[in-house]
Amino acid sequence: MTALVNLLQVSRFLQFYDAAAAQKGIKLSIGFDFHEYVSITRKTPTKGRTYPIFRPDRSPIEPGDGYWVIGVDKNNEVALVEAARLYDLSHSNLAEHLESLKAFYADPTKHAHPQDRCTCTAPSARKITGKVVFHGDVWVRKDFRGQGIPKIMTGIVRGISFAMWAPDFIFGLAPRWSRDKGVYLTAHYEPGGSKLELIEENIVDDDWLIWLAGDELRGLVNGHNIAS
Repeated sequence: MTALVNLLQVSRFLQFYDAAAAQKGIKLSIGFDFHEYVSITRKTPTKGRTYPIFRPDRSPIEPGDGYWVIGVDKNNEVALVEAARLYDLSHSNLAEHLESLKAFYADPTKHAHPQDRCTCTAPSARKITGKVVFHGDVWVRKDFRGQGIPKIMTGIVRGISFAMWAPDFIFGLAPRWSRDKGVYLTAHYEPGGSKLELIEENIVDDDWLIWLAGDELRGLVNGHNIAS
């Protein structure tokens, strides 16, 4: 029997991070329409193009399978963004999903360039299966950087994802320096998460895998272990 989500505890968990954002002068909101999300991010100065993983023209997200969070400042100008989506990897694993390019394109045979490549050598990636949540497209405006905003956003995304899906795993992909500088809340880090080249997107990455198992996520939220 699947354990029930304690929504009251999730509310307390989210309230902590929402209040932390408010203290920084940021008002958070959540959305589910990724056409709207791309429209907002496209008009956001200094933010790079959203990866195809969150773009409906390349990887549509069914209702209930994704969301995004945007924070605005006192002038109602976008100060941060992040997005998350759910994958059903019950018959696959994360490494296979990345290397097949299905993580980035709904139909790689149609949208991927012949020279597009993704290599995933992180050992844990082949053990990440079931209901798997990816969170990414993180952007924080320059004047809000260096204030711990990514940790606040990580808490928000963990809480929302747990409430919506109670996933088996939650993961992200980020450069090594993010681990070295302690940018995000504590999680498991492994090199070789995604060595990626998407030709037409002009994307070249060599990211580490950041992940938490579902029982760890549940423990953080239910225990309100905000120090982790």
